[in-house]
Amino acid sequence: MTTGVRRRMGVEERRQQLIGVALELFSHRSPDEVSIDEIAAAAGISRPLVYHYFPGKQSLYEAALRRAADDLASRFAEPHDGPLGARLVRVMGRFFDFVEEHGPGFSALMRGGPAGFAAGARADGAVPAAYAMIDGVRRAAREQILDHLGVRGTPPARLDLVVRSWVALAESTALIWLDGRRVPRGELEVQLVHDFAALAAVSAAYDADMAALVTRMLADEPADGPFGDLVGRLATLLATATATATATAKATAGTAATAGAPVPAAVGGTPAGQALR
Repeated sequence: MTTGVRRRMGVEERRQQLIGVALELFSHRSPDEVSIDEIAAAAGISRPLVYHYFPGKQSLYEAALRRAADDLASRFAEPHDGPLGARLVRVMGRFFDFVEEHGPGFSALMRGGPAGFAAGARADGAVPAAYAMIDGVRRAAREQILDHLGVRGTPPARLDLVVRSWVALAESTALIWLDGRRVPRGELEVQLVHDFAALAAVSAAYDADMAALVTRMLADEPADGPFGDLVGRLATLLATATATATATAKATAGTAATAGAPVPAAVGGTPAGQALR
């Protein structure tokens, strides 16, 4: 066992140390389950000294929340090199790195802070401040995605809806994944990239500007990239569905003919089927 004189820290250095210690503890347990005594012990200082740097656990939690929010926002930054699909996969990888490293803390961050702080926070604005930090993360993610799409200034309404919806989907998916982790993480990261392409494609079916953007987005995508993979999967699904529908129609026609009942028109002969031609 080694002993020695504890190194003195400057005010800002000690504050940053306490924030780091608190963030580490909050990463493994919900913040309202962590006491000031535990934070003090982990930092190697006394409980009163913690209060010397922070008025209470709520202010320390908010400082830790700010650091976590800045870290999470930075995970969406990505160089503009290579196809968009591959870039988004890398972004999702870093996003889920954060989620996995800071499970309970991530949940508290995305839900606006521990419930135990709510009553005391109304007076001093801590909960609104927490929500402002969360909104900052979402705004940073949105701006990064729009930047990768080459959109400057205010985006078109449908594109803004797609990007905001996708950021919210990534957030909610991560929260659900933390509750049991029933889907392999790597599959989920790629699936979320597919979700982005799907949201954009559906919007493109309703809007010419979105259709042009999606066309540009897919122009440089390789066949073996995440977007090409999605197209292949959907083509296989469509072929299977078409084959099943055809077989069902033939079986139904055969049964009706055997029974002497009027034979229904084949799928392709119906008005709906003709409209699909």
